[in-house]
Formats: sequence, structure tokens, C-alpha cells
Amino acid sequence: MERRAVLEGNDGNMNPNELLRIVDSLHRDKNIDTDVVFQAIESALLSAARKQYGEESQIVVRINRESGAIEASCDGKELDPEWIGRIGAQTAKQVIIQKIREAERDALIEEYADQVGQMISGVVQRNEGGASTVSLGSVEAILPRGEQIPGESHHPNERIRAIIYEVKPQGNRVKVILSRTHPQLVRRLFEQEIPEIADGVITINAMAREPGYRTKVAVSSTDQRIDCVGACVGVRGNRIKNIVDELAGERIDIVRFSDNPEVLIPNALQPAEVEQVLLCDMIGRAIVLVKEDQLSLAIGRRGQNVRLASKLCGWDIEIMTSDELDEQINRASACFSKLEGMNEELAQSLVEQGYLSYDDLSVIEPEALKSMGGLSDEQAEWLVEQAEQKAMEAEKAAAESRRRQREQESAAKAEAVEDEAPAAEAAVAGEESGEVAGAEPGEVVGAEPGEEAEAAEAPPADDESKPDAG
Repeated sequence: MERRAVLEGNDGNMNPNELLRIVDSLHRDKNIDTDVVFQAIESALLSAARKQYGEESQIVVRINRESGAIEASCDGKELDPEWIGRIGAQTAKQVIIQKIREAERDALIEEYADQVGQMISGVVQRNEGGASTVSLGSVEAILPRGEQIPGESHHPNERIRAIIYEVKPQGNRVKVILSRTHPQLVRRLFEQEIPEIADGVITINAMAREPGYRTKVAVSSTDQRIDCVGACVGVRGNRIKNIVDELAGERIDIVRFSDNPEVLIPNALQPAEVEQVLLCDMIGRAIVLVKEDQLSLAIGRRGQNVRLASKLCGWDIEIMTSDELDEQINRASACFSKLEGMNEELAQSLVEQGYLSYDDLSVIEPEALKSMGGLSDEQAEWLVEQAEQKAMEAEKAAAESRRRQREQESAAKAEAVEDEAPAAEAAVAGEESGEVAGAEPGEVVGAEPGEEAEAAEAPPADDESKPDAG
């Protein structure tokens, strides 16, 4: 209302001086170019005039940048000054309000877009449909359910830390999306809790995370005198404990980084002990040999340890024992030798490069196969086609085997239920008749030792319903 009052005079017409003052104020306070505001008002006036005088009319509208006066003509004739003043005041008010909203939105977008990937602290306002609304001061952000750590819940007035994940305009407002599952949150917490990382003495080289469960962080130090792993853990684990508490108890493994995969991979698989690492460069696979008693530890619960180690190192890691590797090599050599056009020397070379199944062989580049075995284009392509066919057959056979296994398990469960049904029916029938399954005739169920004998020896009670003996 105040803006409208200063734009309109006593007669409701445009006040040019006040228009200039407000446009200048927008330029200084909201950093909006004055010409942008003038052009927006001119455009809105043009649209209003066309509605009044028709779309076919040749209408020209211009605002004098020096005096603020509006000049408008339709088909070469000057428009009614009173109409221009009245419509101009209304239009200018609407445009200025719109420009203020856009400027505030753009300022917020610019402010928070620069902070994408940075950690920010906010206060939870409310929860709706699993998502939390978090106040960041100048704007309310959204923490979607999918960006929350599994098993974690947030309550109103709770202060939380999260990563600014995405910033985008939404009408005249700005939408800020937060995340607590992004690996960047762990990185920012490390930077906050460990001064050596913030100072650049210790570097986080790689990271792999499964939110709420486990994270592996590979670090290195530029100062030989500083133990990068020990500095991250802290005295009695106090530094890493603060990070774990912030992440709702998520387990964090800190490993020493190395450019050599044969060193990094065993570090990443800790606490398991590794015997040997065999790198298959052509397919990006690392075969890791461990002892039998280290196999489950290296793989981890539901494969989590080896899965995170693979992400951390950038290699497809396969864990096996020496005996399992020998078995796979022999089986692969025998299978490859059965392919038409395959010779023993080429089969051996493929196995040495880490190709241990038809599925592996089906994705090899024909050019690589040609150079390994001195084959022609047709021979290489034919071998790959055969491998693809064999891989599909093996996949179908495996799927059929799993289907049969499920059917057998279902049948076994159904049979167990059928066997339990008669026993249950007998138990129910026994309860209804006062008998208990497994009780001997005359046994008093639940009686203490001795009570049963007393009950058996006790004389029958007089039955008043019987006729007298006499």
C-alpha cells in the first residue's frame, strides 16, 4: 500500500518523481539495473494498452529515464494522459513488487548456489511425509526422506548439520535441498574435526560410503612426521568418535592411501589379512587371495567390506582362496578350449588376464582378442558371439536352478505345515475333551508328585443322584 501511495498522486495518476525515486532505490538496495525496471514497466503498459485498444493497434510506450514521465501513442496518436497515469500507476506497482520478489529470489539462489557441497547447520521446523523442513535463517530448506540417514529421525527444534545438495528456483521462491547421505558430509565433518585436513597437511584421497552403515576413507600426509591415520583417529579415538556420533553411529574405516593398487587394496580390505593381489588390467579386476579363515572377514557382512573397498580403490575386487582360484582357472581353461576357433595358448592367455568365465569373455573387445591370439576380425567376432551365447545359456540355467530351489523350499514349508495341522487339531480336540496330548489315562495333568496318587486312592464321593443301596 505504501508503494502504491507514493506512485499515485491525489488524483490517482502516476507520480513521475516518486517512480524515479523507487526505481533508484531498487537499484541500490536490491542490485536491480534501473533500465531493467523501466523496460518491465514499459512492457506491462504495452500489454495493458493492447487489451484496451486491440492487439492489431500499433502502440508505442516509453518512459523518460530522466523525468519519469510516460509517453504513449496508438497508431501515431497520443494516448489519453489520464488513462496513461491511472494504468501506469497500477502497472508500475505490480512490476516493482514482482521485481523485488525476483531480486530477493535471485539473491538467495546466488547465495546458496555458491554453497552447494558445503556443510550447513539448521534447526528442524516440522516433519511432513517423512521429509523435514529445516530453517537456515533466510530460507527454509527441505531434507527429503531419501537424503536422511537410514534409521534416523529428527524432531522439531533439533539442530542438525547437512550438506546443501541442490538449489533451484521455484516460482518467486528458492528451493534448497539438503542431504545427510552424501559422502561430502563425511568429508566436511573430517575437515571440521581434524585441523590437519583443514590446513592441507592431511589429504582425503578417496571415499566410499553406505549411509548409516559404514564408510571407508583413504588419507595421506604431506608431512612424513605426521601419521595420517593416527591424526584422524585422535587421542583415544576422540576425533573420530565425534564424527561417528554426528552420523548416528555409522562405522568409519580410515586407511592409508597409496598410488599402488597392490598396496591400497589390502589397506582398503582391513581388518582382513591379504596374501596376494593379482591385477587384471584389461578388465579392471583385482583378484585378492586370502586364507580360508579370512574369507568371511574380507567379504564382510552381506559383502559390504569388499563392496566399499571396490568403490574406494576403483577396482572390481574378487575375494577367493588359492584353491578356489586354481579351480576357477582350470574350469575356465577347459570351457574356453571348447569354443570353436580357440587354441590352448589363447585360452591360457585369457585366463592369465583375468577372464574366468564366458560372461567375462563376452565383453572383451574384438581388437584386444585379435592382438592376443593373432586372429582375423571374423575369428575374433565369432569367438565373442560364442561366448555371449554360452553366457546367456549359463544365466538361464542359473535362473532355472534358483526357481527349482525356491519351489523345493516352498514345497518343504507346505509339507511342514500339513504335518503340523493334524497334531494341532488333536491338541485342540484333547483340550475340548479335557485330555492333553501325551497324557496317560487317569493322569492328573499339572498335579504335584503325590497328588496324583492321592487322587487315585481317594474313595469316590457320594453321588446323591444314585438310588439308596437298600
